[in-house]
Amino acid sequence: MNSNEFIAIEEQYGAHNYHPLDVVIERGQGVWVWDVDGKKYLDCLAAYSAVNQGHCHPRIINALKAQADKITLTSRAFRNDQLPLLCKELCELTGYQMMLPMNSGAEAVETALKAARKWGYKVKGIRDGQAEIIACANNFAGRTISIVSFSTEEQYKDGFGPFTPGFTIIPYGDAEALEKAITPETAAFFVEPIQGEGGVVSPPDGYLKSVEEICRKNNVLFVTDEIQSGLGRSGKLFAHYYDAVRPDMVIIGKALSGGCYPVSAVLADKPVLGVFNPGDHGSTFGGNPLGAAIARESLRVLVEEKLVENSFVLGNYFREKLIEASSQHVKTVRGKGLFIGVELYPGAGGARRFCEALMQRGILCKETHTHVIRFAPPLVITKEEVDWALVHIREVLSME
Repeated sequence: MNSNEFIAIEEQYGAHNYHPLDVVIERGQGVWVWDVDGKKYLDCLAAYSAVNQGHCHPRIINALKAQADKITLTSRAFRNDQLPLLCKELCELTGYQMMLPMNSGAEAVETALKAARKWGYKVKGIRDGQAEIIACANNFAGRTISIVSFSTEEQYKDGFGPFTPGFTIIPYGDAEALEKAITPETAAFFVEPIQGEGGVVSPPDGYLKSVEEICRKNNVLFVTDEIQSGLGRSGKLFAHYYDAVRPDMVIIGKALSGGCYPVSAVLADKPVLGVFNPGDHGSTFGGNPLGAAIARESLRVLVEEKLVENSFVLGNYFREKLIEASSQHVKTVRGKGLFIGVELYPGAGGARRFCEALMQRGILCKETHTHVIRFAPPLVITKEEVDWALVHIREVLSME
């Protein structure tokens, strides 16, 4: 079957909740993927940063196969021999005392929301049913009912109400707005160190440090969503490292499994995650031995192959070259590490046409917020591969 035939089948039988580029990928290796017609592409999206270690990394695939031959699922009704080691290794890597495993990023966000509220009631002493959580405009944390309840994107909410109460929205990057919004009922402040879906937007330097101080002063949990920006994407293990802060909770997912299985987690110390008792929260698949084994190897690959460092060096290089390649269409180039957004002027005709033109040249990326092209290749990319991409990107950005 060719690409058009696969697309026709999906359009007929699949719900139309996505607007993908019309490329039908069949296989991948490292930073490259091939479609069903045999054409080769450089992946500059990395499955929204889930494939930081590259497609089908042999070490991760071998770990997957080895564990799949033993046991894949026990549920949390019983213990397994992989989850304890993942807990230990992840906590030792990040410096937190506890982790709680889930599957998708949205599930991890829901977990952090529940932990923050329960901490607010049981530890801080907030009145029952009155806990407030503050979030930022233009955030993206997933698509559950509770998560879209604190989204400011109207499409994410259209037709899905009534919504979960208890959320206050403030401008992103405005520490003074946070201080003003805090009340005695505030349990937590949730923030992305880099807003990925918001257009690869970073707050002003020192913002997270100010946020940390405000939260500490007011006994409010400081929570960072590092699902996209974490695990090397920003050129640091976590993007919040740039401001030298230590959040009370960190939410991770995507690259935690190298794109080979849904694995996510919430990291915190015992005073926060210790509020959960047996039966308070859980997941049949969360912490399963297959996912845990894959995540363990994925973390080792990140560290041992120095992918975080590669993201920092090549990200700076890629971004500088994109700035040099700016055309009359480009308003700004921003980002950290290999997490780069090219914002176009409104008159450029939207980012999608540029993404489609790049696809024709063998480069896959995706628009976000209409006018931003996001470049986020796997962290295994080389300088030679970046240079190859830049030749085509320069020409596409200059098209009429």
